[in-house]
Amino acid sequence: MQLYDLRVIAYRWSTILVLLLSLLAADLEAQSDRPLVIAHRGASGYLPEHTLEGYALAIRMGADYIEPDLVLSKDGVLIARHDHYLSTSTDVASHAEFSGRKKTIGDREDWYTEDFTLAEIKTLRAIQAFRGRSKEHDGKYGIPTFQQVIDLVKRESAAGGRSVGLYPETKQPAYFKSKGFDVAGTLLDILRRNNLTSGVAPVYIQSFEADILKELAEKTDLPLVQLVTPDRNAAGKTDRTRSNISLEELSTYAEVVAPTKALLVAENGTATTFVERAHQLGLRVHVWTFRNDAYPTELFGSGEEEQIFFLKLGIDALFTDFPDTGVAVRNRLFPR
Repeated sequence: MQLYDLRVIAYRWSTILVLLLSLLAADLEAQSDRPLVIAHRGASGYLPEHTLEGYALAIRMGADYIEPDLVLSKDGVLIARHDHYLSTSTDVASHAEFSGRKKTIGDREDWYTEDFTLAEIKTLRAIQAFRGRSKEHDGKYGIPTFQQVIDLVKRESAAGGRSVGLYPETKQPAYFKSKGFDVAGTLLDILRRNNLTSGVAPVYIQSFEADILKELAEKTDLPLVQLVTPDRNAAGKTDRTRSNISLEELSTYAEVVAPTKALLVAENGTATTFVERAHQLGLRVHVWTFRNDAYPTELFGSGEEEQIFFLKLGIDALFTDFPDTGVAVRNRLFPR
């Protein structure tokens, strides 16, 4: 086959993929009248977080998006981990060959992803990071790269005939930048190679750190998500009446605000005006994190009851460790 023919074939497949992604995004957009269910770290209530198996289970449960947290390996590869320290979610402590890699950053002594090549990380296995959850799957599953997560979502979207989106979070971007990594560039490069940088792609990019979102706002049309927590008042106490980054400020560079639940409900169980104020600024509201095995028992009788309360507030999406529950509750309140 001539080189020219190969280029034509590659171009045609690329065009088909772009069209497919556009259709998937259009399908998700058509669901915009119903809140989205985002699988927090995969189906992490059932399987170890940030594993291909956990993401696949979340997709089978009907999640609209899966959420891979992203950190970097020593050789600059994006991998799916919630933290850049490894002891809580992998079996690194049982690897004698890595005993000398343990070091202290701040007040934490641990093993850190930036000290391991991808090949070394691939020798580790995931473990359950959440106290009280089953450990029966510890040691079974590997640590995926972001590319592997993308490949999984593409396969599942095509095989299942429905849209599945990606909701990556950059973890510790300022720290990694201080170590010489180009976090924004690395993320956009891999999305670009996978034809996922167009504004029609089913992708959100989130971060707790405003600086990387502001940098990304100048480089991509993808919707950006600012994660926020309650602010602290002059006395250093948590102030649940406002977020640590104001809605007015973040609306200048982000399309979505992702608050912790505490910003939407007062301590006495009544709703705040957060959702209304965000919507008035044109922001969508994606709330974290809903767990069947961890919810404020003084306010709700079950995790399902908690989700019903928040969905009725008019939120646009919820992050959950138990996607099957999130999908069931959402579908019951918002049938097609």
